[in-house]
Amino acid sequence: MSTEPDVPDLTRDSALNDLLEHGYAGFFVACAVLTLATTVSIAAMLLLRSSEFFAEYSIVDFFTGTSFRASSELFGLVPLLLATILVTITAAAVALPVGTLTAIYLSEYASGRTRAILKPLLEILAGVPTIVYGIFALVYVTPLLQRLFPSLPTFNLLSASLMIGIMTIPMVSSISEDAMSAVPDDLRNAGYGLGATKYEVSTGIVVPASISGIASSYILAVSRAIGETMIIAVAAGTQAKMPTVREAGGIVPYVHPGEVLLEPGMTITSAMIHSRGGELTGGSIAYDALFALGLTLFVGTLILNVASDVIAERYREEY
Repeated sequence: MSTEPDVPDLTRDSALNDLLEHGYAGFFVACAVLTLATTVSIAAMLLLRSSEFFAEYSIVDFFTGTSFRASSELFGLVPLLLATILVTITAAAVALPVGTLTAIYLSEYASGRTRAILKPLLEILAGVPTIVYGIFALVYVTPLLQRLFPSLPTFNLLSASLMIGIMTIPMVSSISEDAMSAVPDDLRNAGYGLGATKYEVSTGIVVPASISGIASSYILAVSRAIGETMIIAVAAGTQAKMPTVREAGGIVPYVHPGEVLLEPGMTITSAMIHSRGGELTGGSIAYDALFALGLTLFVGTLILNVASDVIAERYREEY
């Protein structure tokens, strides 16, 4: 009697199949290498052109300067950085809570039919061209804000910030909802078995269990807000203004957010757009300044994406 187990052979070994499998693997590897090579080449290009800029312009003056005018060779980053930070914080204040609450509703409260309708609609919003959001901010949001702030100019950072927040809501809600839906129903049922209400299960069990995905959605949304261009270019104006620097207790310097948000302004991305005018020629210091600004954005978003991966890995729950 044979002692070999009676296990059917489910493999299909043939020269043709092996050739196809190696071909598929090679194609996927080539795609991965192309993606990596593109990213590395962008970073190398930014570093090279930025080094040429910093060879002619002081890196200290670039990061501490309070005036930015490319045509007169003033490349201070501070007003652009302040506008970028405040726009991002304002957009996050809109997108993060609204997106999270929307995700909780879709994951825990909405029926299957309602979820099947609302989630695709939210994802459609993510595909709307950003220039449309910018025009909407200029035509509708700014007049509405002018009723609250009569002295608000037509071009201002506040309306642009609010619209960026609205634009990034679908990103937060979609990724967060996916993370919440991945939480096993056994955890929910255990909570219900202990007498918890749906609200207590949603906020005390589901949200903590999906915190890694929610945090990742937050950081990705913030990265998206930092790099937003067209909404700022359309609705925020073209003036890089440095607000008055005050001192809290005569020691800690600060700026009033209203002096930035309620006025026209330029973020780093909009400065790159408006600086690329007819007087800007390749090889000039003003042209190389665009790459220094781009490198600053690249490093900032890279740090946020790395932080997103670290947080997701640190708090990921495996079921």
